[in-house]
Amino acid sequence: MTKLVVCPETDPTRPLLDTTDPAVITAHLAGIGVAFEQWRTSGPLPDSADQDAVLAAYASDVERIKAQGFGTVDVARLAGDLDDPAFLAKAAEARSKFLAEHTHADDEIRFFVEGSGAFYLRVGGSIHMIVCEAGDYIFVPKNTRHWFDMGTRPRFAAIRFFAIPEGWVGEFTGDPIASSFATYDELVGAGR
Repeated sequence: MTKLVVCPETDPTRPLLDTTDPAVITAHLAGIGVAFEQWRTSGPLPDSADQDAVLAAYASDVERIKAQGFGTVDVARLAGDLDDPAFLAKAAEARSKFLAEHTHADDEIRFFVEGSGAFYLRVGGSIHMIVCEAGDYIFVPKNTRHWFDMGTRPRFAAIRFFAIPEGWVGEFTGDPIASSFATYDELVGAGR
């Protein structure tokens, strides 16, 4: 379930907002310059679906966003056997790359087509923790401090859009703040 939790950046234990209401999530994020929408998905993808298959399944949405100036498109996807130690090791390595606070020199758009993951946005003295799931579209403005957690047992696919080819490159802040806040697993509960 899509969820937004907001805490002061100085106190990760004191929620200022905790909601699953899409209208409240959309309005709150708009107030910090982040667009959030919920779109229709085409359903589950086979584990064998590669980037081309995912993009083909959402061709009309992809073309619409590309026409808005976001011509660099790729798919971030982790899907596999959650009981396979090799897959879990690969997933842990991928997860570690996104857990540190960073920015991008370009706007970032993600449309989740399966599974879920959590964006953490550091804006206005608060951390805005958004659990996104299939159907969620999020637009994060360039230079927004953020990190992403897919959890210890990930299964997600998100189409990513940038205006410039190198827009996906993260510029890490070196601030350890991410380690102070709830992980994805804590936000969604152990039973995910």
